[in-house]
Amino acid sequence: MGRIDEAKQLRDLWSGFWAARVVLTANNLRVFDHLARPLTAPEAAELLGADTRGTEILLNALVSLGLLTKRGGRFVNSAVARRYLVAGAPWYMGDIIRHSDTLWRNWSGLDEVVRTGRPARLAHDHDAFIRGMHNLASFKDRDLMKAIGLKGVATALDLGGGPGTYSMAMARKGIRATLFDMPDTIRIARELVHESGVEGVSFREGDFLADDIGAGYDLILVSQVIHAYGPAENRVLLEKCRAALNPGGRVAIHEFLIDRSQSMPRSGALFAVNMLVNTDHGRCYPPEEIARLLRRAGFRSTATTTFGDGVLVSGNVP
Repeated sequence: MGRIDEAKQLRDLWSGFWAARVVLTANNLRVFDHLARPLTAPEAAELLGADTRGTEILLNALVSLGLLTKRGGRFVNSAVARRYLVAGAPWYMGDIIRHSDTLWRNWSGLDEVVRTGRPARLAHDHDAFIRGMHNLASFKDRDLMKAIGLKGVATALDLGGGPGTYSMAMARKGIRATLFDMPDTIRIARELVHESGVEGVSFREGDFLADDIGAGYDLILVSQVIHAYGPAENRVLLEKCRAALNPGGRVAIHEFLIDRSQSMPRSGALFAVNMLVNTDHGRCYPPEEIARLLRRAGFRSTATTTFGDGVLVSGNVP
């Protein structure tokens, strides 16, 4: 790679936030909701309550990103925007983009976080976070259930299951699923489950590190949870899971994939920074370390499966 290519690669890294900020702002202004029909920049600006010059520059940038098309001076959503960025679309991702806007503010404090080791607590939008998790989980709920394997499972706990997307996926298979999470999360999950029309999901409120999580489960799913905590907290969590399982039951840990070097793949290494910014002790755990945590908590016969951009590590109790 020559110097020009290296310089371009570096430029792409330090200016990568430009495109992200354009998308976040467009989502905040509800550009895609308004551009379901072709509009000129002045027409769009009027609907958005925004400046005409600013709107036209923003819309042109969205065209360059493939999210709008432009013909005869009129802008309209691209096929991708129609599928994912218009409120009410079956695969809507606007909530996770709202959550990313919150993360933007916290990530802006990264300098101080690295200096002090303390997380940024500049912004939090719990509704965007939980509904954003539903946006993402809806893409992979069926595949995750297949990877876990639900044969012989009659009762399941979705521990720290947020929006309840995976609880609903299990309930659709005839499993009695219990969603356990904090009260403000359960409130949102109840709305999502009600909207889905799925039956067979029950709810349990509490702090899973401090409160009773119940018992009599054949399966406990812990999806995207342990990365928010340190090893000591995770040991407490996993020991509670072991005690709550029926004989022969199992726990399934679904997490972001990162290797033993803690630096690959890029998505995992960058998500670890997200945990540095937003939690006291969280980070990404390599599959080998997750398996060790399970064994130390009393689980046997651990198994690891790569799943999409993540990993599934399971452990059985005798």
